[in-house]
Amino acid sequence: MSGSSQFDLFRQRRFMPFFMTQGLGAFNVNIFKNALAAALVFEGSRLGGLNTDQVINLSAMLFILPFFLFSALFGQFADKYEKSVQIRRVKLFEVVIMVLATLGFWLNHVPLLLFVLFLLGLQSTVFGPIKYGILPQILRREELVGGNALIEMGTFVAILAGTIAGPQLAGIEVSWPYWVSVACLAVAVAGYLYSRRVPTAPPVAPELHINWNIFSETIRNLKFLNENQVVLNSVLGISWFWFFGATFLVQIPSYSQNVLGGDENLMSALLALFIIGISTGSLLCERLSGRQVEIGLVPFGAIGLTLFGLDLYFASPSTPAIGLTATEFFSSGHNWRIVLDLLLIGTFGGFYIVPLYALVQARSAPDHRSRVIAGLNILNALFMVVAAIMAMLILGPVGLAIPDLFLISAILNAVVAVYIFTLVPEFLMRFLVWLLIHTIYRVRVSGEEHIPQDGPVIVASNHVSFVDPLILGGMIRRPVNFVMYHRIYNIPLLKFIFKTGKAIPIAGRAENPEILEAAYQRMHKVLAAGNVLGIFPEGRITEDGEIQPFKSGVEKVVAEQPVPVVPVALCNLWGSLFSRRDPLHKRRPYKLWAHIEMRVGMPIPPQEVTVDRLEAEVRRLRGDDR
Repeated sequence: MSGSSQFDLFRQRRFMPFFMTQGLGAFNVNIFKNALAAALVFEGSRLGGLNTDQVINLSAMLFILPFFLFSALFGQFADKYEKSVQIRRVKLFEVVIMVLATLGFWLNHVPLLLFVLFLLGLQSTVFGPIKYGILPQILRREELVGGNALIEMGTFVAILAGTIAGPQLAGIEVSWPYWVSVACLAVAVAGYLYSRRVPTAPPVAPELHINWNIFSETIRNLKFLNENQVVLNSVLGISWFWFFGATFLVQIPSYSQNVLGGDENLMSALLALFIIGISTGSLLCERLSGRQVEIGLVPFGAIGLTLFGLDLYFASPSTPAIGLTATEFFSSGHNWRIVLDLLLIGTFGGFYIVPLYALVQARSAPDHRSRVIAGLNILNALFMVVAAIMAMLILGPVGLAIPDLFLISAILNAVVAVYIFTLVPEFLMRFLVWLLIHTIYRVRVSGEEHIPQDGPVIVASNHVSFVDPLILGGMIRRPVNFVMYHRIYNIPLLKFIFKTGKAIPIAGRAENPEILEAAYQRMHKVLAAGNVLGIFPEGRITEDGEIQPFKSGVEKVVAEQPVPVVPVALCNLWGSLFSRRDPLHKRRPYKLWAHIEMRVGMPIPPQEVTVDRLEAEVRRLRGDDR
């Protein structure tokens, strides 16, 4: 594996200007939103003396409304036109918006300020499809997880900073409109200046005819989601996270005051914990995923969201303290359970959301990727509205408390996760594989660049243990269809993984010729579709740790479908729990958590593939490491 880090992207012009442009935009939106909210709450008399609750609810609706109305339209723009030019235009639009905001603050004109909020929602609607559409164009596939992690981290840090800065600026006794206006204008101009350095991203569908009917195009965008079941369920998973996250994030101010009895500083501290958690989880994704789109982290994240959401309910006090400061809260030992719960909810949220965004980008058709993101934004907005309605009903007519709302959300998260993972077992399968290679073993890969990124190819490896297909499948960046002995294929629990991973059971001709013939037919279909076929030419797991003579089946397959064959050696697995070093009743977890290796050799051209050469290459790669 490469030793490079996701943070290396900060030194790259293809990424850093875009990162700053995105982060400053999120920062500015939240400065304005929270400054306006604070002004409405604490300076209501100076802003027209309106009913602040009604105005705040109206402002939330106005910000979200453009996502419903215009996401589909601007998704088309993102696919049809060059993206860096669009980004610069969006940032200029932001400068104009902030000029209007300055005017609204100085005139104490609430309708104008609400209109500005609508325009900021419109700007975010335009930017969203561009933001997630441009990443696969400026990043390499192995950088996609790390890049998304940095963007998510930057976004949430910007949200936190804006959430804190906005009320602070609005709370200045003298000339608060001046300070809010200067801050918003300065950030908008800085964002535009950074946008001028965003690299060119050519249009992916320049021939696209723009459909100006926002309603029919919205329906069309949602249909794009349905073209790929994995993408659709990934989108639903992302939207659900926005439902879940919005429920917690929106309630933290009330939770800190009404449940914990804290002040404004405690509210800011709890918001910081939640967002620091999301940022940390997002950044850890690259390391935990091995720089690939590892959807096995999604169930891991879902489990954490449920467990710590439940624990937050049980950790919450039944009777709040009065006038509790942030210092007093953190100095009390029993409150650290709440601290850890909020921090870990955010962390596991990062594990959950980053791989899903990367998966949507990786598996969506490039010519309408931005329109898929537009459809995602529509669903995100819908789920956030539903979350707000649910919260109002539970905390209002139903009469439950905020911890009860957290409990219900955690239970619903478990139900939704089970539903999605039942529809797409690939998520759960990849989770089990991820657990195997990150808990039982430590896997080092060398030569992975020798496996072609596209086109049909056979990967041939020595066979040391029952979990060899899981190790290889977890470390190879492309999906692999493995051929394996049918008795291993039918091992309980492992069968679910193998079947979900579309493994191909095989048997000897003397043992079961029907299974053998069906296996050859499926192998040809896999290669004809341009996919990776994984085989173990020994035909069985080694009994003594040594490589057994290779069988001729690989020659037969290549003779009918000429594809390159990549030799792979699995090393240091002999003596592990899943090898045959000892009889089953005497087997001990030798080499548990041990470092094992996967060594990949140069592809052998189809015309040069022979059993003898393939076996010699695998033996050479393995050396003396069993």
